[in-house]
Amino acid sequence: MEHSAAIWDYRAAVEITKDLNGINQVVLRNPQGALVRVSLHGGQVTSWRNKHGEELLFTSSKAMFKAPKAVRGGIPICFPRIIDDNPPLHPNDSHGNSVIDLLLKPTEEDLKFWPHRVSYFEPQSSLVCMVDNILGAFMSSLVVFCLRVSLATNGDLILISRVRNVNGKPFSFSFAYHTYLSVSDISEVRIEGLETLDYLDNLYQRERFTEQGDAITFESEVDQVYLSSPNVIAVLNHEKKRTYVIRKEGLPDVVVWNPWERKSRSMVDFGDEEYKQMLCVDRATRDKPVTLKPGEEWTGRVQLLVVPSSFCSDQLNLQEWF
Repeated sequence: MEHSAAIWDYRAAVEITKDLNGINQVVLRNPQGALVRVSLHGGQVTSWRNKHGEELLFTSSKAMFKAPKAVRGGIPICFPRIIDDNPPLHPNDSHGNSVIDLLLKPTEEDLKFWPHRVSYFEPQSSLVCMVDNILGAFMSSLVVFCLRVSLATNGDLILISRVRNVNGKPFSFSFAYHTYLSVSDISEVRIEGLETLDYLDNLYQRERFTEQGDAITFESEVDQVYLSSPNVIAVLNHEKKRTYVIRKEGLPDVVVWNPWERKSRSMVDFGDEEYKQMLCVDRATRDKPVTLKPGEEWTGRVQLLVVPSSFCSDQLNLQEWF
């Protein structure tokens, strides 16, 4: 049953709860009944449901919900962990979207590999601000990292990450929204928008190839990094007559991954046959790391929406989504 916008209480749009494993999570809702869950371990989106209650992201039945390992599914952030037990709650922004803002807080284990420590300043600081000047942070060492997750009134899922160098020296990093899409049958899925692009094939020591097909389809393991990708691509799911439209800013690469049968059997947190129900399509900076000079800031934005589609219909016109 859909929620009535006429009686919608925006105080219910954002709340902190615990998941089944006792980990704090933020639940975002919109008046139409769509829902997003964001784990406060890693700032990872673990669920995105449409107004009909259908899950749009894949999570393995064998996923391990225990720190420090990321959950196998949802949208892990490929960057140092985000942990904030008391994030600022904003029931809705100026557009009526349900939003949550999170700050990077690395653990001692993180610092062994990426020694950029966070300390906090007043939330109203103007040094680094998210949308509507609601979130700011000061990092006394090197880097500020902020993540905003929004559930739009129309059900779109939007993630915006910001990284700022507040140190006196340049530094470099890579980034990805590692997005596990839920599909009915991987053999009936195709990606449009990446045709003719060059890509690096991780199954062949990152050898460079050019995509030759009219669309990308799947019949074996794939692990490819498409370079200089367009701002909009589409993932068509034939059986469910559903198309994921993925828009991005600041993320030049697209990583396409499915482990297929043999690799699935070697993964302890992944079911042997689950490769058939998932496809990872990551918006990322994988080929060339981002380098920020002192005082510079980088923003990476991804927007996911779902529209009805038919595998047998004319090719989706991606230009209309710009």
